[in-house]
Amino acid sequence: MKKTWLKTAIAVAVGALSTQVMAAGFALNEQSISGMGTSFAGRSSSADDATTLFGNPAGMSRLQREQVSFGMAAINAKTDINDTSSFPASGSNDGDMVPVTAVPMGYYVKPLDDKWAVGVGVYVPFGLITDYESGFEGRYFGDYSEVRVITVQPTVSYRFNEKLSVGFGPTINRIDGQLESAVPPATAGATADSRVKIKGDDTALGFNVGVLYEFTPHTRAGITYRSKVDYTLEGDTRVSGNDPTLAFIGAYGEYDASLDLETPESIDVSITHELNDQWTLYGGAMLTRWSRLESIIVENDGVAAGPATASFGTIEEEQDWHDTWSYALGAAYKLNKQWTLRTGLAFDQSPTNNTHRSPRIPTGDRTAVSFGLAWNPTDDMTVDLAYSYLWEEDTKIQQASATRGVYNATYENRAHGFGAAMTYRF
Repeated sequence: MKKTWLKTAIAVAVGALSTQVMAAGFALNEQSISGMGTSFAGRSSSADDATTLFGNPAGMSRLQREQVSFGMAAINAKTDINDTSSFPASGSNDGDMVPVTAVPMGYYVKPLDDKWAVGVGVYVPFGLITDYESGFEGRYFGDYSEVRVITVQPTVSYRFNEKLSVGFGPTINRIDGQLESAVPPATAGATADSRVKIKGDDTALGFNVGVLYEFTPHTRAGITYRSKVDYTLEGDTRVSGNDPTLAFIGAYGEYDASLDLETPESIDVSITHELNDQWTLYGGAMLTRWSRLESIIVENDGVAAGPATASFGTIEEEQDWHDTWSYALGAAYKLNKQWTLRTGLAFDQSPTNNTHRSPRIPTGDRTAVSFGLAWNPTDDMTVDLAYSYLWEEDTKIQQASATRGVYNATYENRAHGFGAAMTYRF
């Protein structure tokens, strides 16, 4: 019994760590507020400001002046949970499990001459917080998750001629997370759940490389490749509670845990066309290789020796995710020298499937519409504002486990995004 309970508890928590990080749509898009206004349709080709350091580092070659850009996006998500059924758990399904989340960003770019430019950016490529109420009906499959990746990217770009530019930047990525789940009582007649909590972190390297080609002074295309990043998360798993049976068999305590995982590579392609002095059109597509997440393999140390825990050293859980495409179209209209309006429409696939989707990542295919505004009070300053609304197809959770029971539900997800940024040119 000790082996089964410990294996289930720690596998649930540690396995959810990489699942949470890798969820499509929870891989954050909000690294540019000017791009947010067009649903990121021209992310690898627009090169409008210093945020191109993320969108396409080759675009730094188009910036004529030294500049700094910094901003913040806020995400307010809402969920309705319906058609629920469970065993043995009972409880509530409020759906109010995602607090308002802030996503910061900052960039600096300096042209060295008419060919070379350098810069550095700080942004958040992955992140999510879900915090269900304490009596959540699906708590045995996860009721608290907090994961984030913060990236620092020093970057250089080179302009070969009037048409072709390239850019490259290594990425220094810091991941950390905390996940919790309830565990069903092991003592007959007991009503109090036990809990399992895991914390882990790591720092790893990747890179971002891009090419920008200008067919004419008014039409340009870009392609950006963001590499996979290999992590080995090191942390600990803590099991707590006051169930007499679990206390008697020594289940409670703290264990060392490690997990190898990869965040996926992506290829972003887009085109920007300046139709005239007022209208600019954008189109783009991105492929993300989520199929790298086939299974979760967890290594655990510090487990007491003995036949009851002999097979507990390594745990494997299947995920079976698939690659995804996202598509976007956008437009910008320049009212005058000071004001520019933006809008965009995007579609984003989910990598999850009905077999393995959990309450930690109840996400499905999504559609988003965006609106943006740029204000240039002077030639040196631009203020960008953006708003996005996204909605997902109804998503089904169908979880069943011999040790955690059953939880079925239908999720209806939607979210509002707000962004503000300022760019200053020296």
